[in-house]
Amino acid sequence: MDMFYGAKMRVDSIMERIAGMLFTAAALLPAACGMPEQGEMKLRYDQPATYFEEALPIGNGRLGAMVYGGTVQDRISLNDITLWTGEPERKADHVDMELYPRMTPWGEAWKYVDSVREALAAEDYRRAERLQHRIQGHFSENYQPLGTLTIRYPEAEISDYSRELDISEAVARVKYLRDGKRFSAEYLASAPDSVIVVRFTSDEPIDAELLLDCPHPHEAVCEAGKITVDGYVAYHSYPNYFRTGHERFMYSPDRGIHYRTVLTAQCDGRTETDGKTLSIKGAREAVIKIVNSTSFNGFDHDPVLEGVPYREFADANAKRSGEKSYGEILKNHIKDYRSYFDRLTIDLGKTDPKVKALPTDVQLKLYSDENQANPELEALYFQYGRYLLISSSRTPGVPANLQGLWNESMEPPWSGNYTININLQENYWPAEAAALPEMHEVMLDYVDNMSVSGKETALNYLGINQGWASGHNSDIWAMTNPVGLGTGDPNWANWYMSSPWLATHIWEHYLFTRDKERLRKDYPALKGAAEFCMAWLVEKDGELITSPSTSPENKYITDKGFHGATLYGAVADIAMIRECLLDAAAASRELADTGFTGRCDSFLSRLRGYHTGADGHLMEWYYDWADEDPQHRHQSHLFGVYPGHQIRSGKYADAALKSLEIKGFETTGWSCGWRINLYARLRDGENAYRMYRRLLRYISPDNYRGPDARRGGGTYPNLFDAHSPFQIDGNFGGCAGVMEMLLFSEEHQVEPLPALPAAWPDGYIRGIRTRTGQTVDLVWKNGKVKSFKIR
Repeated sequence: MDMFYGAKMRVDSIMERIAGMLFTAAALLPAACGMPEQGEMKLRYDQPATYFEEALPIGNGRLGAMVYGGTVQDRISLNDITLWTGEPERKADHVDMELYPRMTPWGEAWKYVDSVREALAAEDYRRAERLQHRIQGHFSENYQPLGTLTIRYPEAEISDYSRELDISEAVARVKYLRDGKRFSAEYLASAPDSVIVVRFTSDEPIDAELLLDCPHPHEAVCEAGKITVDGYVAYHSYPNYFRTGHERFMYSPDRGIHYRTVLTAQCDGRTETDGKTLSIKGAREAVIKIVNSTSFNGFDHDPVLEGVPYREFADANAKRSGEKSYGEILKNHIKDYRSYFDRLTIDLGKTDPKVKALPTDVQLKLYSDENQANPELEALYFQYGRYLLISSSRTPGVPANLQGLWNESMEPPWSGNYTININLQENYWPAEAAALPEMHEVMLDYVDNMSVSGKETALNYLGINQGWASGHNSDIWAMTNPVGLGTGDPNWANWYMSSPWLATHIWEHYLFTRDKERLRKDYPALKGAAEFCMAWLVEKDGELITSPSTSPENKYITDKGFHGATLYGAVADIAMIRECLLDAAAASRELADTGFTGRCDSFLSRLRGYHTGADGHLMEWYYDWADEDPQHRHQSHLFGVYPGHQIRSGKYADAALKSLEIKGFETTGWSCGWRINLYARLRDGENAYRMYRRLLRYISPDNYRGPDARRGGGTYPNLFDAHSPFQIDGNFGGCAGVMEMLLFSEEHQVEPLPALPAAWPDGYIRGIRTRTGQTVDLVWKNGKVKSFKIR
């Protein structure tokens, strides 16, 4: 099989020859190939968590918790992925114009598009920037915490403490001695039973107090063995970076998402209550169950007038889960979780046993500080990305947000929203290859939702009556308008190209799954994004470009010294449109929408191409202008390399590598994730691996103030991605990057080990999926393919 190393393999006819090309299934098992089994899949620590970035995440795709594992006061912060401020889009009534006179009234922003284009045609970039403020709407809403469960135990002498998250079972555990007696606790979030469970056992009878706290307006009833909380969140709020001069959260009991949380406690002792706290007395074993339901009933339904019967749902679920034993819930949970997690296994080599025995945070520090080899930590980080996606993406139409599922702040960074100029998309880069297509479908449902509201945005903000458009931010309400309230910097507020980028996920899903019915369902969103693009394009010098355009969050310096964001013909725009039109054309052929195929092809032939700058880099701007920040975290002009499929070799690949060279290796966590994939797609395995190690640089918790605090982009002690602050996209980008180094695929070809670094001479990956609609088991030895099975 060595002949396939570094070579493309055609798959359209491969099935006719596959028997002669491949080893038998038995020969492909790692043991038969002399390969070890997958390493231990546990994050391990020797002390309780003090900070959020040390706590351990559990989740069932809707409910989530962060486990601190305290010995006197155990903290478990709670989330429900459907708990957001806000309401469905209310158009003209959404913003109080008296408070924001600089914002253009609803339905009139599109009138300024021609003025911006005229300014750009006259090369008056300053005026174009100014006019862009007239094409801005309201901000996204805030993702909200649900509350915190605090379990208070008596003071005791603690020894032999251990805390772990077993990602092979999705169970967190704490064990230690209390005054010399064994104590243990287990924590899980079950999808089959829709419940979070905490079970503790003790050699000696123990007392515990349970306090369920909530940051929102609420009423709580505490009775024997049970706490019920009814609350609601704000019907409107603002991001933490926007200074309003008035109330940041607007509440009404008659508006916004409502919820009910029910906590029950069962034990072999007894339970008591003082009306505020639920007490467990003299128990050797106790099982605490938490269920929650919100009134959220879809992006376009009023959560009060058209909400789900959340109280009844919560009570019924509490009753159902209360009738099941802990053992039954645990068994169902592990079986369900492993049906996803066990689809793919990986081994990148073995770590020195002395290093492996250390706590995970200590290993991470040594990996960063001493450049230690630790392939098992690298494999654990990869599988942790899969764990996080399974745990945060199982609610139809509500994908993993900037923090996945886990948030403790009323005003999370960037609202904990869907930032759709890279971050939401990066969350789902690993989904297909990592054998988690069901999680990806959650995002596709959301894209379908956005295509509805996006029609209003295309018409009322951009003057386009074909297809749908969306900007740089969104939320659970599928918001699509450009943000900023008339005050946002155009470099982030006035970007109009997320619909074509988001829509490319539709064809990606089809290539991996060959699910034509799902393609048929999502095709209107893909076609609508393409229709918007074709209507938005303008002609200049015989080529089709966009005007106005920006390159997400980056700024140029013109030859006259002007620093700005607004221009015509940004390379990122054209790359995303090209990918969208290519996908739409392919999908239309598959679904026999032949007339649309021809339309796409006619536009594709006229799109402006790529260009290189004087120093050999791939140009980001229409002209060979300088970047205001050459090391900027965004590299949107490289979209055609990854996640697109337009550049992989030749002069533009060389130019892309030059751009990455200029960008360097010091950047945010999520940007590290993107650059890993870019280097891997360009077959530069050593720099892809160097960037992977850069992603795994140890970063201190945000609120740690010690003199040895470490800041910047990298990885927190609990292996969460550090932007910083915490953003989960880097976890997913890193996960995708490992697979991109090990296997490349297109619609009709696969290529094993396209960017294998020298640090991983031996290993395997079993269960990785390809764009040929197949699954691959790959084993390599001494940097060469040893066995390769397509099934």
